[in-house]
Amino acid sequence: MTSRRILRRAAVALISVPALAAPALVPRASTAAPVPAAAEARGTAAAVAATGETVRTDAGLVRGARSGPYRVFQGIPYAGAPKGRYRWAPPRPVTPWKGVRDATKPGPPCPQVPSQYAPISSTEEDCLVLNVTAPPVADRRRGLPVLVWIHGDGSVGGGSFFDGRRLAERGLVVVTPNYRLGVFGGLALPGLEGAGTFGLQDQRAALAWVRKNARAFGGDPGNVTVAGVSFGASAIAGHLTSPASRGLFHRAVMASGEALMDMPAGAMGPGVPGYPWYVWRSGREVEDITTEMTAPLGCPRDRPQRTLACLRALPVKRILGVPHIMNAFQVFGYGNATLPELPPDALRAGRFHRVPVLSGATRDEHRTFVGMLYDAVGKPFTEADYDRALRTAFGESAGRVRAEYPTTAFPSPGLAWAAVITDRMWARGTRAQHDALARHVPVYAYEFADRDAPMFLPLPGAFDFGAFHAGDIPYLFEDPAAEPLFTPAQRRLSATMTAYWAAFARTGAPRGTGLPAWHPYRPGPAGRAYTQSLAPQRIGPVDYFCEHNLGFWSRMP
Repeated sequence: MTSRRILRRAAVALISVPALAAPALVPRASTAAPVPAAAEARGTAAAVAATGETVRTDAGLVRGARSGPYRVFQGIPYAGAPKGRYRWAPPRPVTPWKGVRDATKPGPPCPQVPSQYAPISSTEEDCLVLNVTAPPVADRRRGLPVLVWIHGDGSVGGGSFFDGRRLAERGLVVVTPNYRLGVFGGLALPGLEGAGTFGLQDQRAALAWVRKNARAFGGDPGNVTVAGVSFGASAIAGHLTSPASRGLFHRAVMASGEALMDMPAGAMGPGVPGYPWYVWRSGREVEDITTEMTAPLGCPRDRPQRTLACLRALPVKRILGVPHIMNAFQVFGYGNATLPELPPDALRAGRFHRVPVLSGATRDEHRTFVGMLYDAVGKPFTEADYDRALRTAFGESAGRVRAEYPTTAFPSPGLAWAAVITDRMWARGTRAQHDALARHVPVYAYEFADRDAPMFLPLPGAFDFGAFHAGDIPYLFEDPAAEPLFTPAQRRLSATMTAYWAAFARTGAPRGTGLPAWHPYRPGPAGRAYTQSLAPQRIGPVDYFCEHNLGFWSRMP
């Protein structure tokens, strides 16, 4: 296999615009800026007015602010700046500071370039900071559960975009860290310690910070839930299988995770080949991606040490100027100290940390991608496109798939194609993930099914996005673009979802007074394990296997 072919496979994000939590990243009206000022002005910071209390962390004192009854601390360093000789090195401890550090404004996002769905940019490497949102002091007589949120995408975003007040209202201490993105989080060279996993290591350092400092903010370091969406949920699968992450968390929430998901050829767009795993790459493959993507930077290639020294000396802006260099690293390398083995193998064999898991997907996952590539940007997906896509993905079986998913059964060919890949790639992968986990730990499976969820990405055309990828996140974290669009029924759904998530963080089960019953997922030969449907009009069991035609797909390659 040539390195160019590996690159094309690994750079799924050239087309997979979001491996994303994009809908929850930035408001529609946000503008590109090194610090996401527009997002913050209408989000958390807009409500932060009064000076808050001073808290002592292991590195020094921080002074936060009050947002109504909540205590908000922003931009707290949890690791040293990964710049100079520390660029592409494991995270290191923070240098303690004297006096009181201001924690009333968000820190900078990690280096990134704008995208069509997240118009933010940054060149600041001193970005390993986190934010804490906590209930009032009066509510923390005993340590409260802590929820650490790992944002999605892997090439854009930051912790400060997620407003934790809605979950803090439920009695949680919410922590939202930044981590290194794209090439800065995933570069790999032979002999480089931590190669391909710097972003994962940052997340682990944030979890270690929580263990040391949770009590200072009213949290219980012995009751930590790590939660994430999409790329962030896949990162959690990595932490579940990483020996170094053992003991840093006690529950896990995985929204639209890709841990056991493959990728049919063309699923993420024309010219994108198939790959056995959506987010996992061997160390050698990530090294080959690095070789291809850094070639335009002109560094010597005779010895890895010289290559690394040259790359570390380059300005961030020059690195970011290489086309697609951030998207190409929306993967995790395995076969190293952080991920010793392929995570799907470890999960299926039961070699992972035994913690309860709440996990699910949206009903119409792939509509996000079809819309962003075609119909919603003025490029209608046609019957001819459908035929070509089916042939590319399924070869000789294309006719069987078309007979199962005729365009006459859908409002458009684009929605037919979205249903095919939602069922084949996302639902099949989600079920495999749940089956693997549930053989060893309690699993609570869900499907977010609000097909009228507010779509607030800045896309020019009309498209029925349905219950789209990451469309559930604004129901958990208040988003200034989505919030005004919620109906009363959607607000009630949001309240129920945050109650479920908070109950799970407290006890390991999404159960509570007044909440609809939610039973554990128990895999069986019939494939009818319990999945909770979450929709404004109905909360209750759904036959996920039947709804996503998994009987048909179980007979397909």
